[in-house]
Amino acid sequence: MDYFEVLKPGATFLLTFIGMCSAVVAAGGGIPAERLVLILLAIALGSAGCNGLTNYLDREVDARMTRTSHRALPSGRISPPQKVLPMVSGLIVAGLALAWFLHPLCFVAGAIGVVASAVWRKTVSCTFLGIVASCSPVLIGWLAIKPVFELKILLICLLVAVWVPLHVWSVMIANRDDYLNAGLSYFPLSWTVTNVVRTLFALSLVLCSISIWLYFTGLHIPYLVVSTVFGLAMVLASGNLLFSTTGKAAWRLYKLSAYPYLGIVFLTMALDAWLL
Repeated sequence: MDYFEVLKPGATFLLTFIGMCSAVVAAGGGIPAERLVLILLAIALGSAGCNGLTNYLDREVDARMTRTSHRALPSGRISPPQKVLPMVSGLIVAGLALAWFLHPLCFVAGAIGVVASAVWRKTVSCTFLGIVASCSPVLIGWLAIKPVFELKILLICLLVAVWVPLHVWSVMIANRDDYLNAGLSYFPLSWTVTNVVRTLFALSLVLCSISIWLYFTGLHIPYLVVSTVFGLAMVLASGNLLFSTTGKAAWRLYKLSAYPYLGIVFLTMALDAWLL
């Protein structure tokens, strides 16, 4: 169970899910079962391996933070921590091999995601590299079906790119003292809370706008309704944070941003392409 925990199953599931939904949108509906299985395996194995690698690289910082000190590596439940490296390396290699089998462009997207996950951890670059890493599963799913770039996939990636700082920075605000006590003071921790929450509110407006813009790429009214409702929920949550600037409000925004928001928006996109 400890080795499974190292792979961050919640984050791995979300990345695999949005990658699968991207493939369904690219296909405009159903995907042959064997192709879908290969896509799911490539994304799931690669994402699990990358999440395990980030857990390994962050283990010393995680040990200094109350929120993360209980994890398997910083707590010492897996010792020495190098014991996880064969597992995570094997998962990454297997994911990249399957990505190459799907299409060389899938391999490129996967390889870029691996590099982005591994370098400059817990620095000012972390969020921006996280954007690259989070777009990787979406691109693998899309390129496995339609190896061309068009407005729809660019907007989907832009949606993820704006979502990442909303998701990451909100949890950093919610646990700001924990980060600072661990010796971490990189951006946005170097900003005042007021400036960060103003930025998050602006990003929530951009996020809602992008999700609505996607409707005009060939999606239908049910998608527009769902994406608008959840986009406005993100705006309201970030607005609440703007006026309260409390850790509790930041935590609510963080929890809303993952499965309720990103998961449902991608699910609605996929159902729109499949059923309508």
